[in-house]
Amino acid sequence: MRHTFNLLTLTLPLAARASFEYLSVCKEIARSVSDASDVFYPGSFKFAKDVHHWASSSSAWSACSVEPGTAADVGIILKIVGKQRASFAVKGGGHASNPGFSSTSGVHIAMYRFNDVDYDAAAGTATVGAGLIWDDVYAALEPHGVNVVGGRVTGVGVAGFTLGGGYSWLSNQYGLTVDTVVAYELVTPDGTVRTVTADDTDMFWALKGGGNNFGIVTKFTLKTFPQGQVWGGLITYTADKLAAVKDAVVQFNAVNDTKAAVISAFNFLLGAPGVSQLIFYDGPTPPPGTFDMFTSIPHFTKDVSTRSFLSLVKSSPANITQGTRAIFNTVTVPDYTTDLMSAIVNETVKWGKSLAWDTGLFISYDVEPFARGYLQRERTSDSAFPPDRAAGVPLNIYYAWAFSGADDIMQDAARSSAARLQALVGNAKLPRYPNYAIMGTPLADMYGSNVDRLRSIAQNVDPEGVMSLAGGFKF
Repeated sequence: MRHTFNLLTLTLPLAARASFEYLSVCKEIARSVSDASDVFYPGSFKFAKDVHHWASSSSAWSACSVEPGTAADVGIILKIVGKQRASFAVKGGGHASNPGFSSTSGVHIAMYRFNDVDYDAAAGTATVGAGLIWDDVYAALEPHGVNVVGGRVTGVGVAGFTLGGGYSWLSNQYGLTVDTVVAYELVTPDGTVRTVTADDTDMFWALKGGGNNFGIVTKFTLKTFPQGQVWGGLITYTADKLAAVKDAVVQFNAVNDTKAAVISAFNFLLGAPGVSQLIFYDGPTPPPGTFDMFTSIPHFTKDVSTRSFLSLVKSSPANITQGTRAIFNTVTVPDYTTDLMSAIVNETVKWGKSLAWDTGLFISYDVEPFARGYLQRERTSDSAFPPDRAAGVPLNIYYAWAFSGADDIMQDAARSSAARLQALVGNAKLPRYPNYAIMGTPLADMYGSNVDRLRSIAQNVDPEGVMSLAGGFKF
């Protein structure tokens, strides 16, 4: 195998050089893996690409980055970091907002080389590499006229999204992404490569939303569904339309069409509030009246048309704050009522104004209604997340800012705002979506009574606690 070292590392700040304690682990990995894999060091272009994240606050300067090319090499890497008790990270698409969840000062594992999409028409499945983003998957499946239940906006990685649950434009029809997984290729901490299906009851259940506690998943096999052209895109509204959009969200809750979905992002940007409204219909033309509550509001910009699924996903403004520092937080709400929508608008304006003094570049509350019963679609078995399938829709709180000195202020504000909204909807907490939850969220708030079973499965597959050396929510 090849590896590169650049003497520029000798000029790095002390904080970056602290990661050099792991250099011996990097060199052992370089000696041990096959020619299908590579190790890179600070100062090389490949290293910079490997550690890069969508949110700059999620990136860290590691001792080295490793790009494994085979599942067997992933097993070798896990055995080495476990033996050396070395901090490590696993990065799929790099869209995690929690610092340290897919970054480290130790050994950074970048899954880019697991980038195949294999469509099996006879089985009605697609096997997807863990290093891909959903844009890549949609592009590969489009010529076959099929799709999978994946991410809604551009740039989101397959691996973290799927391991955390997965809300999709297609969830009203087919449930969460975890409901459509039929197999995982999993490398366990002892280096074993195994295929996990429904026959492996505990592990299959745990991987459905349980995160990176059980090893490293290199491939996901997902059900496919017919996919033609869709209709939708982005509409933006100015501050004077906040009340109208708020009311439109409440009206949309009454739409009884599982092919229709929206995300209403109430934002504060450049000193003023506004709305980025994404609308989606799984077909070339929605029935009359489906989205009239939104399209009848005078808009600032509008990009709505009949288009491919991939084109619609790319129409999202998700990357306008790429490269800033960022955090997500969340509350799961029973429904989007008039009172709750008023509170969300108030939180947007309140925190937008107050955090502007702390370099709060972008404040966003992403309202995500789903059709009643969506958590029951396509479900053939239980899953680690969500522990309760009775009800609940997510609200994503998203803050972006410029300077590390504001990290604590912005993160604390996201926690405070979530607590205020939680108090409004009641003390009986619905399960929070792990992919939106801020670091420090109690496991029980996401997994409920499933925590003990998840902890037991993690202990059985990883008795030495190797996966606890990586970031994420840990059992």
